[in-house]
Amino acid sequence: MENNVIRKAFRFTGWVQGVGFRWRAKNAAEHFGVTGWVRNEYDGSVRMELQGAEEQIDGVILAVSAGRYVQIEDMRVRTVPAVEHERGFTVRDDG
Repeated sequence: MENNVIRKAFRFTGWVQGVGFRWRAKNAAEHFGVTGWVRNEYDGSVRMELQGAEEQIDGVILAVSAGRYVQIEDMRVRTVPAVEHERGFTVRDDG
């Protein structure tokens, strides 16, 4: 695994479900070459883990935040251990 690869776990609240958030995240992750996953939670929030270089992860967050109908009221983020040999970015079923 490259030295500059990190993994961050996010929890978003606000107007983040039913507005294309997960699909926007998938497209942005693929565009920026980031791996990980995103899923809706039963409490109305969205959880996401992104793995890549800091700049790539920042690009994904900016792209998702710029969504026309997305309104993020709160974003919690923490660094978590990287996942070796992870490939691609997936949209998971509701959590």
